[in-house]
Amino acid sequence: MKPTTDGREVALAKRVAALDDAVRAMAETRDFGKHTKLRRVLEALRRVLLQPGGPAAVQARAQAIEEAGLFQGTDWATPEILVPSLVGPGLRSENADTVVIEATSELRMLAVARGDFTHPTLSAEDARQFLSQVLAMNLELLFTPPSEAERVRQGRTAQLIRDLFRHVADEVGYDSVLDELVDEIWRILRQRPIQVDQVQSLITRIAIYRGDPDVALGGASGQGLDRLITSLFGTTEACREDPGVDVFRSRLAAMDTGALQYEATGFARAMHDTGLVSPYHAELLRFLRHESDYLLGEALGLSDTGRNCLLRYRDLVHWLIEVAVHPQTAQCIYGLALLLDRGILYEPPVVPALWRQLALELAPVARERLTTVFGDQPGPEARLVAGVLSMLGLPLGVGQGDNPTCQSARALSMWAYNDPDYLLQIVAWAARDDEVIMHFEGQPISSKESAAGLAATLPMDLDPVSLLVVPHLDRIYAEMGRRCADRPGDPHRWVNPEFHGWWTARGFRINVDVATGQLIDLDDFYRHFHASYHPSYNGGQPLIHPQPAGVAVTDSAARYIGWHAITILRAAPDPQDVMRVYFFNPNNDSGQDWGDGVVVSTAGNGERFGEASLPFDQFASRLYIFHVDPLERGQPEKVPAEDVTRILGYVERSWGADRLPAESRQAPPSPQP
Repeated sequence: MKPTTDGREVALAKRVAALDDAVRAMAETRDFGKHTKLRRVLEALRRVLLQPGGPAAVQARAQAIEEAGLFQGTDWATPEILVPSLVGPGLRSENADTVVIEATSELRMLAVARGDFTHPTLSAEDARQFLSQVLAMNLELLFTPPSEAERVRQGRTAQLIRDLFRHVADEVGYDSVLDELVDEIWRILRQRPIQVDQVQSLITRIAIYRGDPDVALGGASGQGLDRLITSLFGTTEACREDPGVDVFRSRLAAMDTGALQYEATGFARAMHDTGLVSPYHAELLRFLRHESDYLLGEALGLSDTGRNCLLRYRDLVHWLIEVAVHPQTAQCIYGLALLLDRGILYEPPVVPALWRQLALELAPVARERLTTVFGDQPGPEARLVAGVLSMLGLPLGVGQGDNPTCQSARALSMWAYNDPDYLLQIVAWAARDDEVIMHFEGQPISSKESAAGLAATLPMDLDPVSLLVVPHLDRIYAEMGRRCADRPGDPHRWVNPEFHGWWTARGFRINVDVATGQLIDLDDFYRHFHASYHPSYNGGQPLIHPQPAGVAVTDSAARYIGWHAITILRAAPDPQDVMRVYFFNPNNDSGQDWGDGVVVSTAGNGERFGEASLPFDQFASRLYIFHVDPLERGQPEKVPAEDVTRILGYVERSWGADRLPAESRQAPPSPQP
């Protein structure tokens, strides 16, 4: 028999009274002893949250809970730096305490957003935006019941999370959730990643929820959402109602040239607008291959350069479509279009290298890996060719996944961008021979004979090319580092030029003493960075080849996280005439807040697709390694002292706070916005 409403209210009241007692006891305990009261508070919170009306009761006590010290000594103690994308994993944790603290933190955010709790470091608007992003990134927790796996893993906690999300959504409003989700999808798509599976999954779920009469998503987001949904499911008149590829194919067969051109231009417009490709687009391309090269160019949305490449290398392009383009691999169509527009087929080695790729016989281990990750329809050969097209078309769309392999991802991107035939050679070795051989100072290094790399396990969350190649590059990169182990200084001085290519400048600058971790030679370091890369101090010379560099990544509170490999692409004034450094970050999403006002931009400041950027001084403040041509000195002595001082201020307020010699800590206060 189900408990009555009065019974539930009595049960909630008892548990709330116990929570109040536990919170009061923690509040009355001195800081050094609060951990002794933590278990009682967490258990009381869990019991309240499991009750109907529990989230509202915890929300009403959010200020008292925080002031008592529940979050003390954790990242939750500084809500202004919390990251929305980390909330979902916290709530899905098998550790019940983590789930309870995360849930309580969300209810604290809700209390701040509603104006019930005036927080000293977090505004109501920021709290509301945070919650909207959290809800948007975890729609399934809002609209779907727990799966069997979740019930087994989390027990009653799985339902607790759903109740929490419904309460938050009811308070925040569903319209803002959808707005945040659509904005986030567009922000990611503007970076033109190769891997868009998660984005496509989000759009699919939105389309399903929006069509469900039992789900009230609200009427916001309008055209931006419609453009996303139609880019996949109703791009043109012939597939408006998402009829399935068989019906769509029969409709194409009945069309005249005018109707086919209308379909072709519609698909091309949607693809170049969003960076997403509909499975129907693949069917259209396969159909048009037998109809008209003109319409094929229209369906790809080609520029004059791309159309000339298509006509000049017609047989190759047709065969690439035949092998690689299927509804399951439709996304590679965008890569093919951009590959043709880049004009790289006019580089003599690229065309024969692509013919080799089409005929490549894969090693059994390569076939197995591709099939395990992507399935067997289409086959592994088709998946790999599709991956090659995507990487050659979107060299700045390469991502490292959830793996410590930024060096390898950077190398793949650099080769696709700067030396495509070398990339195709590396792919052939890895896929056909299951071995890559590179040279370090004249000595061969085999990926088969090298010890383990930086990744503890084989990466699986990668595009087809990276899936096969990164494990080999990772082992070779680690072996190059081992061969420099007994040399003084940072091994990147020798490894980067050998690993990435001859165009990596042999001059090397670092501002960290490897032995102590302390900052050194800062004035000289920043002056030479200006003289090498800033047009005002290097004679106006644009960067010719992309250059590897290393940055000290910081979180939104400007706290040091770790070293990270990036590629400097160019330095140029943005539309507001602010000098910026444009760079490639292999870390999947380049739009990051590095604290102290240093927020990486990915659109709106002159970025090309896939580029990240920062004002020159802000970028320099996170830089710790760069390469320079020792024969091109520039004018370091002309860099104004105040420019260097401004950079030092950013350094001292972030990752250099405990690395600077005491006598140099004279940085000015943070600049006011």
